[in-house]
Amino acid sequence: MKVYKKLIDARNMLASVELAKSGHNKFAGYKYFELGDFLPSIQQIFQEVGLVDVISFTAETATMTIFDVEDGSSIVFTSPMGSASLKGCHEVQNIGAVETYQRRYLYTTAMAIVESDALDATTAKEEPKPPKVDPVGCTPQQITSINALIEQTQSDVARLCKFFEKPSIALLDRVQANQAIEMLQKKLGETNVSQ
Repeated sequence: MKVYKKLIDARNMLASVELAKSGHNKFAGYKYFELGDFLPSIQQIFQEVGLVDVISFTAETATMTIFDVEDGSSIVFTSPMGSASLKGCHEVQNIGAVETYQRRYLYTTAMAIVESDALDATTAKEEPKPPKVDPVGCTPQQITSINALIEQTQSDVARLCKFFEKPSIALLDRVQANQAIEMLQKKLGETNVSQ
């Protein structure tokens, strides 16, 4: 079955072609191959080595069969079908978008085209998110602790303010005393609380 030998020859020929990625994902910040970036080169190479591809779709599967034009031997590549829901498009336009993507992925698989940028761009840049902070500088845990303390000492505002002025309190490791007092003023509705 010469189709395997011809396919490996076609892959090696494509590997020596300098392909440019024209697709750009602005959201994730990476470039990718569009179908038109490699299809003309693949078709030219297939003609030179004696291969032809036939692509078909069912509701469940996208299939590419590559035939050797001399002996009729073939190789089959498949991919599960997906769906698209593009804004402002009719159903047939969404089907066309899915088929275009499926063709691109079938060629990428059949011709061993490597596209690691998309995965790297969307996973490698993931950074730990800082804890959410209230506008006055408190984390949710600190706010919960402050609210509990307010409930316990609501009748003794002066004692509560004194508590927040102590710099060694772990609860206030991110909160300045004046920010804490502003929060207390808001919570208690007191306008005469001062540092």
